[in-house]
Amino acid sequence: QVQLVQSGGGLVQPGGSLRLSCAASGLRFSTFAMSWYRQAPGKEREWVASISSDGGITSYADSVKGRFTISRDYAKNTLYLQMNSLKPEDTAVYYCKATSAWGQGTQVTVSS
Repeated sequence: QVQLVQSGGGLVQPGGSLRLSCAASGLRFSTFAMSWYRQAPGKEREWVASISSDGGITSYADSVKGRFTISRDYAKNTLYLQMNSLKPEDTAVYYCKATSAWGQGTQVTVSS
């Protein structure tokens, strides 16, 4: 079955950077679009970014556009989310998604 294992995240000061990783197995990595979502305390899960199966098309939520970059490494079967210029409102649990499978989630906290 599809398995998505996340790493990265943690505590960072406003304006800082973090990179999230999502290692995929059990699927043909090059044939699926993948996405990142996040869920802040007391809020519903929201879409953050997506990347097409060939990596040629990316899209972002307005709230992260210009600060976050989604990418994928086909040799490592891994999805990434580079997050720069982080803000306190970016604090959330971040999840990767491929088909109907979700990663386990990783906490990102932006605070001074």
